[in-house]
Amino acid sequence: MEENEYLRACKRLPTKDLVEELRCREGVEASMLAVDVEASVKVSGPAIVLVVID
Repeated sequence: MEENEYLRACKRLPTKDLVEELRCREGVEASMLAVDVEASVKVSGPAIVLVVID
């Protein structure tokens, strides 16, 4: 299957920009943690959990 132009453009975006876009979307909850903080996540699905370390 060939990638479409949109997908190729998304792959060129920095992770930081993708995360910022997702944070603005309905149904997305974002939490920022300081460098020395640990956290765990408890969710009930359906859900997709992404951990972005940047």
